[in-house]
Amino acid sequence: MTRAGKAYLPQKELSINMVVIVNCGMGNLRSVHKAVLSSGTKALISGNYKAINKADKIILPGVGHFAKAAKELKRRGIFSLIKEKIESKTPFLGICLGMQLLFKHSEEAPGIEGFGIIKGKVKKFSLSRLTIPHMGWNTISRNAKNRYSSLLKGIKDDSFFYFAHSYYCKPQEENTILTTTHYGTEFASSVHRDNIWAVQFHPEKSQKLGLKLLNNFLSL
Repeated sequence: MTRAGKAYLPQKELSINMVVIVNCGMGNLRSVHKAVLSSGTKALISGNYKAINKADKIILPGVGHFAKAAKELKRRGIFSLIKEKIESKTPFLGICLGMQLLFKHSEEAPGIEGFGIIKGKVKKFSLSRLTIPHMGWNTISRNAKNRYSSLLKGIKDDSFFYFAHSYYCKPQEENTILTTTHYGTEFASSVHRDNIWAVQFHPEKSQKLGLKLLNNFLSL
C-alpha cells in the first residue's frame, strides 16, 4: 500500500531478505522503492523501529539538510538503531545525504553529529567558476586501492551517474574510498568498508547503470 509517499508492508509480510528503505522524511523514496522492486526484491519504506530492526538490508536515501535528517531520525527513535544495525554487519547502502550521515561532522551543520562510522568529514564545495549545487551527469572512477567491490560489478570506469549535491565527503582513510569524481576538485563519490556501501550520486535516477548498481547491492 502506498499513501502520501510512503509504502508499507504489513508486519506479517516481513520475511528473510527483507530490504527496508528508511523513511527520514527526506529523499526520493518512491523512486528508490520502485527501482528496488524492479529487481524482483521485496522492499518497504518505513521509519518504524520494529521494521528496521528486522531488516536484512538497509537503504538510507536522503535529499536535503544534514541537521534536519539527523534530527528526524532521532525524533523517530531510529538513529541509534540504524547505527547498531550497521555495526552488527547488516548490509547498508547510503544514497546522497545517506552517505554523508555516515560521517560525524558536516560543514552544513556545525554541532550536529552524524553516525560517525566512517572517519572524515563532509565539506562544502567552494568553487568560484562552477555552479553549486553540482547537479547532473558526471563520471565515477575506481580508487586503485579499492577496485574490486561487488557493488560495481559490471560497471566500467568513467561510467556516468546522476548527481545533485552541494556538499561532498572527504574520508580520512583512502582505502575507504570506492570511487572518485571530479567537479572543480576530486571528491569521494562512493565509499565501501565491510558491510557498508554508500554513494553520493543517485542510482535511482541513473537509468540502466543505476539499476545495475542497486541490483548488485541487493544480490550481496
